Amino acid sequence: MKTTLSSLFRLRTLLSVAGLVLALMLPGVAADVLAADINKFADKFDLAKIFPGADRLGPEEGSPPSAPAYKGDDLVGYVFLNSAVVNATGYSGKPIHIVVGVDTKGLITGARMVKHSEPIVLVGIPVKKVHDFIDNYIGLNVLDIAKTGKDDRELDIVSGATVTVMIIDDTIVRAAIRVMRARGIGGLKDPSADKNRITYSVRKNLDEKLDWMTMLGDGSVRRRLISVADVNAAFEGAGKTKAAARPEPGPDGDAFVDFYIANASIPSIAHSLVGDQEYKNMMAALKPGEHAILMAGSGRYSFKGSGYVRGGIFDRIQLIQGDYSVRFRSKAHKRLADFAADGAPHLAETGLFVIPADSGFDPALPWRIQLLVHRAIGPIKKEFLTFDVGYVTPPKYVEKHLPKMAASVSNSDGGKAEAESTRLGDPLWVKIWISKIPDIIILGLGLTVLTAMFFFQDWLAKRPVLTDRLRIAFLVYTVLWIGFYAQAQLSIVNVLTFAGAMMQGFHWDFFLLEPLIFILWGSVAASLLFWGRGVYCGWLCPFGALQELLNRIAKFFKIPQITVPWALHERAWPLKYLIFLGLFGVSLESFELAEHLAEIEPFKTTIILAFQRSWPFVFFAVGILLVGLFIERFFCRYLCPLGGALGIPGRMRMNEWLRRYRECGNPCQRCSRECMVQAIHPDGHINPNECLQCLHCQTLYYDDHKCPPMIQKRLKRERRQALSSGSMRSEKA
Repeated sequence: MKTTLSSLFRLRTLLSVAGLVLALMLPGVAADVLAADINKFADKFDLAKIFPGADRLGPEEGSPPSAPAYKGDDLVGYVFLNSAVVNATGYSGKPIHIVVGVDTKGLITGARMVKHSEPIVLVGIPVKKVHDFIDNYIGLNVLDIAKTGKDDRELDIVSGATVTVMIIDDTIVRAAIRVMRARGIGGLKDPSADKNRITYSVRKNLDEKLDWMTMLGDGSVRRRLISVADVNAAFEGAGKTKAAARPEPGPDGDAFVDFYIANASIPSIAHSLVGDQEYKNMMAALKPGEHAILMAGSGRYSFKGSGYVRGGIFDRIQLIQGDYSVRFRSKAHKRLADFAADGAPHLAETGLFVIPADSGFDPALPWRIQLLVHRAIGPIKKEFLTFDVGYVTPPKYVEKHLPKMAASVSNSDGGKAEAESTRLGDPLWVKIWISKIPDIIILGLGLTVLTAMFFFQDWLAKRPVLTDRLRIAFLVYTVLWIGFYAQAQLSIVNVLTFAGAMMQGFHWDFFLLEPLIFILWGSVAASLLFWGRGVYCGWLCPFGALQELLNRIAKFFKIPQITVPWALHERAWPLKYLIFLGLFGVSLESFELAEHLAEIEPFKTTIILAFQRSWPFVFFAVGILLVGLFIERFFCRYLCPLGGALGIPGRMRMNEWLRRYRECGNPCQRCSRECMVQAIHPDGHINPNECLQCLHCQTLYYDDHKCPPMIQKRLKRERRQALSSGSMRSEKA
C-alpha cells in the first residue's frame, strides 16, 4: 500500500512538473502581455515627468486604451502605453514599451521607455542615449501631423540603433494620433466609427495581363529615381553639414537608387509582374487577411540593405498608411529574379513583401514606402534622410461602396463576407501557427525521429556505427536548422518568465505566439517524464550541439583532451544549480536584472545574434567554445543554468532506460572513463541530473569487444562453438 501511494504521489509530482515545463515559453512574453495595463509599470515612470501639472490618472479605458489625466477635477489629457495602441515590435522581435502623455491640444507632454528587449541597447548603446532621444518628443504637436498628414521632422537617429529608434518614433507618433482620434481631441474622428462612411475595396475579379510601360503609365507601378545630385542636394538642404561635406562621388546624373513599388494585392498587377507560376505560389502562400507588395531597385544604394540578414528586419524601408506603419521581416520576404512583364528592365533587387493580417493595411487606400538613406560621417557615425514613394491604387482596380450598398452586398453573398470576417478575426497566434506550418512540420519530423531513436535505443545501441552517424547528423540539424535558421534556442529566461507569469497572471494565448518554442518546450516536458534532462541538453540544444561538434573536430585534429579529476568534477557540476537558483531569486525582485545576468548563457550571442555584438560578449562566447575544444561540453557540465533548471525535475523520471551490469564500476570503469560529461560515477551508477543521453554507454553495454561482461559471454560462446566443431570432426574421423 505504501509503495502504491508513493508511486501515485511521484506520478502526480511528475505531471505537475510536466505542466510547468510545458508552459515555459518565449523570454519576456508574459511580462509583455501584462504591459497592456499602464498600472503594471506604475513604478517605472513618474507622472510628474510624463504629464507635468497632472496630479492623478483615471482608469485606463477605451479602444485603444488610455488613461485620462486630471489636474484637480479638470481633464488635461491622456496617458497611454504605445504597445497597447500600435504594434511596437522592435529589432528583438519583442515590444518596446513606452508610456506617453498627450494633452488636449495634441502636444506630447512626456514619454518614458519602461521596458524593452533590444539587444543593441542592452549591451551596446547606453540606454541614456535612447532616453535622450525620446525626450525630444516633448512639445511635439501631433495634432498638426494628424490633420495635415505631413511629417517633415528630421530624426536624430542614434548610430547603431537605427531600427530601434525608428520604431520608437513610429509608435509614439502614430499611437498618439490613434488615441486622439478615439478621444476626439482637436476634432479628430475615428473613420472606422462612422457607419455611414463610404468604403473602398480592391476588385479581385479583374485579372488582365499588362506590359511594363502600361503599368508605369497608369500608376500600377510607381517609380522614384534618386540621382547622385538629388541625394547630395538633400543632405545639404537638410542642414546636415557633416554629411554634405562628404558628397556621393561620381556624375550627378548617375542613379543613386532607382526604386519601384507595386500593389501585389491586385490580381492584374501581381500576375503581370511575377508571372503565372509565381502568382499561383503567392496566392497559395498568403494567409487570410495578409496582403503583399512588390519592391524593386537598382543603383548604388540597396533599398534592402544587409541588416536583415543578421537581424531579420529590413531597416531601410517601411510602409506607412494613415496612422499605421509596417516594417518588413526577412521571413515575410521572397527574393524574385526579375519582373515577368513584357518590357520590364533588369533590376538588381526585386522582392515580394508580405504584410501581416493584423497590420491594419487596406490595399484600396493610398500608402507610401519610406526609404531611409544614410551617409557615414565617421568610423561608426552616420546621418540619415528619408525619401517617400507614394502609391495610389489606379481607380479601375477599386470598387466604391456606399453604406446601403455595403449592407446589401453582405446580405446577398449568403454569409460569405461574415465568414471571411470571422476568419480574419482569428487570434494572432492561430495566424502565426498557420504561417509557420512548413517549419512546424520540419521540427515535428525531427522530434519524431529522435523519439523513435529513444524508444528503440536497445536495437540502435547494438549498431554503434549507425548510432554515431545518426547522432552527428542530428546534431548538425540541431545547430543549423533549430539554431541558426529557426532560432529556437531555449534559455533560462524562459523558466524565469514562466515563474513570473504564474505569480502575476497566466495567459496561454501569448505563450502560443512562438510555435517552435512552444513545441520544443512540450517535447522537453514529455522527455523529462521518460528520460530526464538529457534529451534536450544532449540532442536539441543548438549551443550544446555546437560544442560537441567542435570538440569532435578538435579530436580529429588530435587536440589533447583534458579529463577533469573526479574530486574536482563532482564539486564543480553543482555550480550550474547555484547559478540557476541565484537567477531565480534575482528575478523575483527584478526580472530585468535577471535577464541581464542571464547573459552567462552565450546562447544569444552565438546562436541568435551570430556574434554580432560588442566584444565582451563575443569574447566570452568564443572563450566558452575554445575551452570546449579541450573539455568536452564544458559549459553544459558546469555553468548552464538551463541545464540546472531541467536537471532538478529530470531526476524524477518514471523509468530507468539505461542498462547496467553488476560489474559496472566494480571492477569495470570503461563507461565512466568514456562518458563525455563524466555523468557516470566511479561506483558505476549514472547521475540522471548530469546524463545527456548520448547513448554511448549503451553501445558499450552491447559491445562484446569492449565491455568485460560481454567479452566473457563472447569468449564462452566461442569456446562452445570450438568444442562443438572439435567433437563434430572426431565423429567424422
